[in-house]
Amino acid sequence: MGERCGAARTTAADGQGAHGAPEAGHDRDEARAHDAAHAPGHDHSSGTAHGGDHGRRGGGTHGHRHGHTHAAHGHDHGVGADSDPRWLGIALALIVGFMAVEVVVGILAQSLALITDAAHMLTDAAAIVLALVAIRLARRPAAGRYTYGYKRAEILSAQANGVTLLLLAAFFVYEGIHRLIEPPDVAGPLVLITAVAGIVINIAAAWCISHANRTSLNVEGAFQHILNDMYAFIGTAVAGAVVWLAGYPRADAIAALIVAALMIKAGWSLVRESGRIFLEAAPAHLDPDHIGARICAIPRVTEVHDLHVWTITSGEPSLSAHVLVDDAADCHAVRKQIETTLLADFDLAHTTLQLDHAADCPGDRHCTGPHGPTHRS
Repeated sequence: MGERCGAARTTAADGQGAHGAPEAGHDRDEARAHDAAHAPGHDHSSGTAHGGDHGRRGGGTHGHRHGHTHAAHGHDHGVGADSDPRWLGIALALIVGFMAVEVVVGILAQSLALITDAAHMLTDAAAIVLALVAIRLARRPAAGRYTYGYKRAEILSAQANGVTLLLLAAFFVYEGIHRLIEPPDVAGPLVLITAVAGIVINIAAAWCISHANRTSLNVEGAFQHILNDMYAFIGTAVAGAVVWLAGYPRADAIAALIVAALMIKAGWSLVRESGRIFLEAAPAHLDPDHIGARICAIPRVTEVHDLHVWTITSGEPSLSAHVLVDDAADCHAVRKQIETTLLADFDLAHTTLQLDHAADCPGDRHCTGPHGPTHRS
């Protein structure tokens, strides 16, 4: 198979391509592409300028062949339209109801630990609300300039939640240190009773969220926060008992500082993970160098470059790459083998691949300034 792989290309990796006109002089390729397009299981290809990630550079026409696939797989993608909002709604009602009670009791008991716990629960409630909003947004199809729809609204809200946690934690650290120096009179029995009730409420809310779709960064963040809240309530209960039985009011401030430390840990985790997605870093569990080497190990593949791995939203990794094959290779067969390997070895179902014969891309003419390292077999 000495001719080029074809002139058809795909659009951006959400699979909503517009079909362009084929290049002249490739009747055999077009006929072959037409036959393949009507074969069972053939992946969609369409005509655009240098599609996938190469299209971001605005490259010209190179006569490359692109393959795009959404393979069937069993995991969920973030907060989808099929997520069950009922469990989230029940958990939200439990958290908001108890949070209001806790603020009132915290003020009456002059307990910073209870107020700090309530603030932590506020961010949990915000995460659940945003997850519910994300479920509604997931029902809206990608259209117009929003080619991915509103999937990253979830990531934006997770980052806002993380920043809020960090700011509240900074305030409670300041207030906790102040109360260590000048401790107020704290009503220990009220603190103890409220903290024990909080443990029960958090267990119930965590159980509800465990039945929701936890592949979402927001939902998983809320679940982890609720677990942190439960540990914090245990510490607050101990502090209440110490204040009540030992008459040591500084125990309340110490418990507040422990909760603030948990808030800092959770907030930083959300900011870090959402920042990785916004910067389009490879998911933590996927190594691009390992993936590039694995593709090069496939027979007939000679080179892989412009390899990009990123996350669209929680639980939805994507990949694009420019792959060169030897002159005797069947580009379509190699592409299908690469897609099968990526799905089986890395659980990558959302891929856009551009394949060319190496002889059709001499020197550096095929890619001006390729991104990232080049992998060769």
